[in-house]
Amino acid sequence: MALNILVVEDEPAIQELIAVNLEHAGHHVIRARDAEGASAIVRNALPDLMLIDWMLPGMSGIALAKLMRQEERTRGIPIILLTARSEEQDKIMGLEAGADDYVTKPFSPRELLARIKAVLRRRSPQMTDDPVEIGGLHLDPSTRRVFGNKAPLGLGPTEFRLLHFLMTHAERVHSRAQLLDQVWGDHVFVEERTVDVHIRRLRKSLEPTGHDRYVETVRGSGYRFTAEPAG
Repeated sequence: MALNILVVEDEPAIQELIAVNLEHAGHHVIRARDAEGASAIVRNALPDLMLIDWMLPGMSGIALAKLMRQEERTRGIPIILLTARSEEQDKIMGLEAGADDYVTKPFSPRELLARIKAVLRRRSPQMTDDPVEIGGLHLDPSTRRVFGNKAPLGLGPTEFRLLHFLMTHAERVHSRAQLLDQVWGDHVFVEERTVDVHIRRLRKSLEPTGHDRYVETVRGSGYRFTAEPAG
């Protein structure tokens, strides 16, 4: 799955090398040379993942990672620190600052891509191409297909993204605002009741195999996908 990756690196040659390899892998790269530039980009739209160099001019990469974790809006962004530091204490500092992983320079493009994929599996499974199956409902992000008890189901693109997010975060309750941020993006301004419309469409699409019951309304809170629907 193509990602929007923010690379925060002040050395042009390293920034270019990282960007070329990420773009070759199919991702969209946004670039910043310091924490101030990165913060301005994030204020406009949240990236799917951030690669942050430890030694940045001005605010350090560690301080930027801490700042991202302190704010509710940016708390969930997966972060990988890039650094020449290899001592155990340095790694501990990076992780304690809120980084999800730590890549020591020099690193190969294959290692970086593997670390990105591993972090996304842990933090944002809806951003991967890994198939998901729960209770006979099978969703394959790479082919954009959904099957209920092996029968194909037709979903619109928004309903597909909504189902993918709910299935990769099964049993958790998500408010309408959270679903708007995660499925539509926090930079898209639509009303919360839009979520209700797409939930109804999703349930309609899942009705033929009875999987509409798996998408539950939690009164006063939002929606969740459950493997054990009531009734």
